[in-house]
Amino acid sequence: MSKRVLCAMSGGVDSSVVAALLVQQGYEVIGVTMKLWKGEDDPFAAHRFGGCCTIGAVEDARRVADQLGIPYYVMNLQREFEAAVVDDFVSEYAKGRTPNPCARCNEFIKFHTFLERATELDCEFIATGHYAQIERDADKSTFVLKRGLDQKKDQSYVLGMLTQDELARVLLPIGGMEKTETRRLAEEFGFCVAKKPDSQEICFVEDGDYAKFVEDRVPELAVAGPILDQDGEQLGEHKGLAHYTVGQRKGLGIAAATPLFVTKIDTEKGAVIVGQREALRCNGFRVTKAKWTAEKLEPNTPVLAQTRAHGSVTAAKVLEVDDDSFTLRFDEPQLGIAPGQMCVLYQGDEVRGAGTIDVTIVPD
Repeated sequence: MSKRVLCAMSGGVDSSVVAALLVQQGYEVIGVTMKLWKGEDDPFAAHRFGGCCTIGAVEDARRVADQLGIPYYVMNLQREFEAAVVDDFVSEYAKGRTPNPCARCNEFIKFHTFLERATELDCEFIATGHYAQIERDADKSTFVLKRGLDQKKDQSYVLGMLTQDELARVLLPIGGMEKTETRRLAEEFGFCVAKKPDSQEICFVEDGDYAKFVEDRVPELAVAGPILDQDGEQLGEHKGLAHYTVGQRKGLGIAAATPLFVTKIDTEKGAVIVGQREALRCNGFRVTKAKWTAEKLEPNTPVLAQTRAHGSVTAAKVLEVDDDSFTLRFDEPQLGIAPGQMCVLYQGDEVRGAGTIDVTIVPD
């Protein structure tokens, strides 16, 4: 008897090819679009470009499912998404931090709530169109999460919070492909989405205007306040804390002999703190809400740390390690690390763990 898999179908080329490959491989596939944010209930959503919850996206996914002859449903997860992702996004901004909603969506919605729904439907696996690879380590009887073959599309960073429980039930059929190969397969399958552009924006933020989204929900973040230098001297006035993040250079509206960057968002004072590039340097940070892909790392373990979805990795060591937290120290000081960002730990191409940056460690 074929194994049943719940396949997340966003209406894009990647998830469409995933569904087709699984059918070819003999799985019993059920296609599902997760309705996470306002779609047909939002008069603007149908006209948004690249949205994953629009009427157009659902229609594209349904057409592909019909072509493959598999059952297809729309699963309403709006309440769960708003509580776990949107509310957290706004709350983190209100604290002067830099959240990563896509990683949080993966952890709490696509690889937690979705897995729960899969269990309810007697599905052994879930499948997504992420560019990452899961391999089984036969010697240790564990699963290993690795970077996708296509380094330009690699999405292992936003999957860094997955543990053995999730990895054992997740299928990533295109993780070992280049994006060009995925599109070629979509053409061969005759899918209408074969040339559909990738979605680039956060799905719940209209036109990429994060500041307006946050200000609408926390009006005090739209209140103007002082821009201060490292010594507390006022250099100008900001237009609301929602418009600024650590590391930002543009949009400060300050004339200075040398470039200035946002080094801190002081929510207690309602102030934006700025300084020269060197003021962004840090030696490391403390991470909370840590998850380990398999066993937790031992203290003094060398790692490669990545702190942005499309950022580069940096050599570092994990110092103090607990079940749900760790301290990391870079081999060389780094710039622009912001509390709220996710840090993913790698050894080579293998993900070893991840967590949320809580406090940065400034140079001595």
